[in-house]
Amino acid sequence: MVVENFISTEVVEDIKYVYFYRLLKGKTIVTYEKEPVEVQSYGIEVERQDILNEKLVNVQRDCIENISPYRHKVHNLIRLLYKNKVSPLHLIDIAGDYVDRYILDFEREVKYIAY
Repeated sequence: MVVENFISTEVVEDIKYVYFYRLLKGKTIVTYEKEPVEVQSYGIEVERQDILNEKLVNVQRDCIENISPYRHKVHNLIRLLYKNKVSPLHLIDIAGDYVDRYILDFEREVKYIAY
């Protein structure tokens, strides 16, 4: 489910690039003490549409699901991507370090839910 959508446009020569940065909300299963626990999660989808002479000529899209159970962290990350017009091709390169750190949030959240 898309809960936020940021749109950015730039024109380079004759091509208009329209970027979409979507904050996604879903659920994931995390194992805690050998038991599956359902946890809310947030992710990011980035899409770029290339428009030439008012016709869509190319679409690129990439997504990282289940980044963190904390919306504010993923929201701040998507704002960083939006401000810097990060393309779908570079999403993993730019967001990867954040995702590696935020993945630990699921363990904290599961412990919170379990108690």
